Amino acid sequence: MTISMDAAAELYRQAMREGVRRFSLLYLAQAGLLVLAGFLSIISPIFSAEAVIGAIGWLLVASGLLQGIGLIPARHTPYVWLQLISAVLALLIGFLILRNPGQSLLAFGLLIVVFFMIEGLSKVVWALTIRPILGWLWVLLSGVLGVVLSIILIISLETTAPWLIAIFVGLQLIAIGAAIGYLAWSIRQVAAQSKPIG
Repeated sequence: MTISMDAAAELYRQAMREGVRRFSLLYLAQAGLLVLAGFLSIISPIFSAEAVIGAIGWLLVASGLLQGIGLIPARHTPYVWLQLISAVLALLIGFLILRNPGQSLLAFGLLIVVFFMIEGLSKVVWALTIRPILGWLWVLLSGVLGVVLSIILIISLETTAPWLIAIFVGLQLIAIGAAIGYLAWSIRQVAAQSKPIG
């Protein structure tokens, strides 16, 4: 039996809604921790440049772990690999930064550019695959922000200070956390409203 593309897309969206609804508390906790990590990244420039680079490395590792843990119960939802890319990328870039926190600013900036670009593109693709689920637009905007930040960094890489990169990383983590949180909260609210009374 074959089904149309529209029917297949609707089945996917329904599975996605159900997966996010079932694990909405975990998604909300993950979102809150990502937003917190983003704020920590934004305030980290009060330290020395090397301390900022180390802090960003640790924050990326923590965000990758948070995203990965959030995917464990949702591992059977469709297109979970799009979110897995974000988790693995954050861990990989974080470990590369921590392996050599005294690396040149150019090498550090290039790692962050790669993080922003791939993270942004994966969020854009994920948002377009879950559209029109309530909250998809916020996921899309967080992805677009990542791509825009990567382009800004590429253009000004040789003159960008570590504190500005820390602020960019903070903004991206806050955007991702807020988007995931809004998506989970919206789906949770819709599910609560559609429950039969009695």
